Formats: sequence, structure tokens, C-alpha cells
Amino acid sequence: MPDYNLSQSDPATIGRLYGRAKGKKLRAAQLSLVENLLPQIAIPREGDVCANDLFGADRPLHFEIGIGGGEHLAARADLLPDHGFIGCEPFLNGIAQALNHVAGDNGAHPPIGNIRLHHGDALDVLRRIPNGALSFVYLLHPDPWPKARHAKRRMMNDGPLDLIASKLKIGGEFRFGTDHPVYVAHAMMVMRRHRHQFAWVADEAKNFLARPGGWAETRYEAKARRLGHEVWYFRYQRHA
Repeated sequence: MPDYNLSQSDPATIGRLYGRAKGKKLRAAQLSLVENLLPQIAIPREGDVCANDLFGADRPLHFEIGIGGGEHLAARADLLPDHGFIGCEPFLNGIAQALNHVAGDNGAHPPIGNIRLHHGDALDVLRRIPNGALSFVYLLHPDPWPKARHAKRRMMNDGPLDLIASKLKIGGEFRFGTDHPVYVAHAMMVMRRHRHQFAWVADEAKNFLARPGGWAETRYEAKARRLGHEVWYFRYQRHA
């Protein structure tokens, strides 16, 4: 999925998007969802973003950065119907696939009513969420940008982590997953610098080598496993 230039420590300065925003031409059914369903569940372009305004009531709020095809987002929203979910994705084809999940997979399942989507930069929305409002933040299989000169483009950098920390409530959880060893090493190095904000929820290797309960598989994870890659799962809890 596309990623961002997030090396700056000042949240007001981060957010240049790298990577493609559109792939193959949308099918007629996908285009219909983008034109008709997306406006109904899209995040407003201006103003604060809070659960009351999005869902009509206060409820635990989840935020996924880069939803891919929306598999994980839809599974979590279906599992937790009383929670609210915000998914952000700059890739239009990914948004179209996520909309199909929301709509109930062409009638195969009931529609999912507790999801709101943003087609664009996740940070534009994240900045507008009140501090301490999020219960979960997810970053699953982002583009690893494996070359050292591109490290500043990775989402796991000081600027975005400071922003994520400010938006998570105390006790809230940040989940990060990847199958790329370069990204794992980079992420662990960066997260060590943020020990004052996050506690790593892991006591032994199985805590980050086996997918935790309630963590739905994404298409990127499934592809990684088909290729024989090892997958790592990281859970961090926001502390005071």
C-alpha cells in the first residue's frame, strides 16, 4: 500500500504521500459503490472527527492507517458492532474493495454500519481526532521502503508515532504487522525511542510470531505466507 514521508517530529509538517493512488479501471459495480455509498460514509473533509458526529453516539473508536482491501477493517467492525471504525486508504481500488465489504459482499452478508472511510491521507484525518479519543490504531503491512535512503518514507517514524500516541487514550493499543525484516528492525529501533509513550505487549517470542486473537488476516499477510515469509505481529499499549 502507499506510504508517507513521516520523518519529521512536528505533526504539523508530516504527511507527504508516496506511491500510486489508482490502479486498474474500476468495474461498474465498484464504480457504483464509490459514487453512491462512499459519500454516505465518508469522513468529512473539515472539522473535528469524533464518534458522536460519525456514529450518533459515543463509542470506542478504532483507526486503521492504510486498509488495503478492507479485510481486517471489516472483520474487526463485524466482531465489535458497538465500536466505531475509521479506515483510511489513498488507493482508490482499495477503497472500492472495502466498500464491497461494507455493502455486504453483494448481498452475501448483512451490510456493516459501523465503518467510516477516508479516501486519501490518513494523517489528514488523524490530526483532526481529539487527543485521547482512540482505543485502537492499526498499521498492517505498510510499504517497507527497504532502501536506507527511503527510510524517511516509512510510517514507523518519530513524527507519526508522536501523533498516534497523542490520539490514543491511556491503555489504548497500537498494532503493527509486517513480513519485511528490514521494516521489523527499523520499527523496533524507533519504538525503543518511544518507550515513554508505549509499552510492548510481549513476554515471549510467541507473542509476536503468532497472530493474536481478533487480529484478522489481510490480503498482504496471506500473500506473504504464500511466499514463505515470516510474519511479525506487534502490540503496544499507550501508557501515561
